[in-house]
Amino acid sequence: MAPAMLTAEQAATLHPAPDITESKIARLRLLATNTNPKIRESVASSLNTPEDLFVTLATDSDEGVRACVARNESVPCDVLRSLVADPSERVRGFLALNFFVPADTMEQLAHDQSDTVRGLVQWKTDVAAV
Repeated sequence: MAPAMLTAEQAATLHPAPDITESKIARLRLLATNTNPKIRESVASSLNTPEDLFVTLATDSDEGVRACVARNESVPCDVLRSLVADPSERVRGFLALNFFVPADTMEQLAHDQSDTVRGLVQWKTDVAAV
């Protein structure tokens, strides 16, 4: 009576993601303006967020929203580069862990003022070398 174990590919075939529609993009745009930062974090975490919203969310007043942008693998490189000087160690730390951050930005993070950020850069470098 053990449950059947599916691979990620099998699960994706059985349960495909719904199409991205104009309605969904409009909903993301609306949610990006919500006063609740947790709602804006959900937009910043979405793989379907339009580039212009990532640009806006990367300068959000809430650290958590900017951290979600920093760790989202679908954010354009130029937006990720803009976060390298973020005042938040948390944001820069998530940026250091994002495997889609450009090499020039990783080089800057390798010389970050924060021991934690520099340590995350080193850890990621070590993991990539294995």
